[in-house]
Amino acid sequence: MRIVIIEFMSLDGVVQAPGGPGEDTDGGFAHGGWTQPFFDPEVLGGAFDETLQGAEGLLYGRRTWQTMAAAWPERAGDPFADRMNSLRKYVVTDTLTDADLTWENSTRLPGGEAVARIRELRAAGDGDLVVMGSSELARTLLREGLVDELRLMIMPVLLGGGKKVFPEDGELRTLELVSTVTSGTGVQVCVFRPAGGETGESTGGSADR
Repeated sequence: MRIVIIEFMSLDGVVQAPGGPGEDTDGGFAHGGWTQPFFDPEVLGGAFDETLQGAEGLLYGRRTWQTMAAAWPERAGDPFADRMNSLRKYVVTDTLTDADLTWENSTRLPGGEAVARIRELRAAGDGDLVVMGSSELARTLLREGLVDELRLMIMPVLLGGGKKVFPEDGELRTLELVSTVTSGTGVQVCVFRPAGGETGESTGGSADR
């Protein structure tokens, strides 16, 4: 099973609160919903559709899972929503209980066990395990060398600060640009894979956002 991360990203690398003003105001972030002027249904929507078609499961941090769980079940009947609802979902959390996971097909991964459990899923499954949002989780997976593909929708805007997915540990990581498409709104949809197709081994760590 491949682990695929897909993210909306500003030109200065910020991924925080792309969807709306109240999504995530941590650190005083005031630009929630910043993706809306640049969203292109054909190109960006197509990128998500393609990603979801290859998915056998979805992997979330706790905050992103809660946002998604509040939105998608009520949209049943839409093909994209139906696919989101039907897929197996894994949520990394130490604060939610099994009883809290009311979105169908959701499974809890305790934070302290998350990296080891994700390694097991990656080794045993087929298709893609897709991470949407979940900045802390995405950063952990990148740091641990567990990401097989990185799909970035890079938007022509500077946000001046906010949450990012890239590790800041001083380690060099080389990626290969597999494809790029430019939308009519100036968004670069870029697909990267680890150079040489190699990823590293997990050494521990977890995140639930």
